[in-house]
Amino acid sequence: MRWIFFILLYLFLGFYALQAIKTATKASWAYYLFIALSFLVLANFIYQFTTGDEQSRVLGRAKSYAFGFLLTVIAFNLVTILFLLSEDIFRLVEGAYRKFSGDQGTFTIPQRRRFLSLLATGVAAIPFGALLYGMYKGKYNYKVLTYEMGFDDLPEAFDGYRITQLSDIHSGSFDNRKAVEYAVDLVNKQGSDAILFTGDMVNNKASEMHPWKDLFATLTAKDGVFSVLGNHDYGDYVDWENAAAKKENLSELKRLQQDMGFDLLLNESRFLKRGDDRIALVGVENWGKGGFKKAGDLNRASANVSKDDFKILMSHDPSHWEEEVLPHPYHYHLTLSGHTHGMQFGIEIPGWFKWSPVKWRYKQWAGIYEQMGHYINVNRGFGFLGYPGRVGIWPEITVITLRKKSLT
Repeated sequence: MRWIFFILLYLFLGFYALQAIKTATKASWAYYLFIALSFLVLANFIYQFTTGDEQSRVLGRAKSYAFGFLLTVIAFNLVTILFLLSEDIFRLVEGAYRKFSGDQGTFTIPQRRRFLSLLATGVAAIPFGALLYGMYKGKYNYKVLTYEMGFDDLPEAFDGYRITQLSDIHSGSFDNRKAVEYAVDLVNKQGSDAILFTGDMVNNKASEMHPWKDLFATLTAKDGVFSVLGNHDYGDYVDWENAAAKKENLSELKRLQQDMGFDLLLNESRFLKRGDDRIALVGVENWGKGGFKKAGDLNRASANVSKDDFKILMSHDPSHWEEEVLPHPYHYHLTLSGHTHGMQFGIEIPGWFKWSPVKWRYKQWAGIYEQMGHYINVNRGFGFLGYPGRVGIWPEITVITLRKKSLT
């Protein structure tokens, strides 16, 4: 029944949007092209979601593209319909007024205006083209975002200390090795003292990382590459033969990170040292609000850390910050998170405007936020998941330079 309802709704939206094309142009090839494209996208979507891997509740590559093309067509239809619906309401009111005002004896609806149909299809072409661009180029449109952050109690030896943060690699979604090679090289060119990866290396399974293991093993930093787990790393979104298989998958992912030279922090801490000065690097397992895995244990992770230490916390899900980090008796100076991807869709004008629908789910969803002297940076993600693209919210490499305020 769900499939029947979905197909009927899709066909209705397509039929309604077709009226704008018919009004805008007399070229019959345009109608047939729109109809053929709509049916092709629908058929591919049905095929992928009825014959694909039924075990996975996260979209694989073929499913992801089927979903992406469907989303593109639906976006075109919905924007077009917004114009048609407003015009149709006006046409109905005008027809009723003419009948009851005595201008004519029968109820007739005025014809659609060609200008509005042209405007509707023109405006609808913007999200249509943007979503296609996001699938073709946007998902690999890497941006290096640089910040300088000042702290009163940063140890003097760490003034100028440079951190590169990565998050949400989602290696199972990659389909362009050269683009990913470029991004990894871009990370290394930052010359940071430490690289911190804040979780979601894969979509579902450790095996997704096998083709990329050698590439990400080339990531280098003076003090090393550190990582934590994200919600997707636990294999919770795929059905396993048994509990042992799921457990072995997580063990394999941990071994992979070790082989790649990543120091995986599992509710534990490390100290970064410069002479007699040190800062604490604390890493928790995933802790997420609203049904996400809560394996993170902040107290356990901070067991070897002093209250007076300068602390950087790696925690995949930004909801952890308000729920547990801010109320904690320890002061965590800087928290690094990811998880939201910025929904891979939005509008950003640096320094002026930032919007994405994900803001209705997460208060902290992209960039740096501050409360009571605590800071959090939410990385927009290195990879992509679900919709195989990015529009407006580009893949991010974050570079943060720590500064001691009294020295600057």
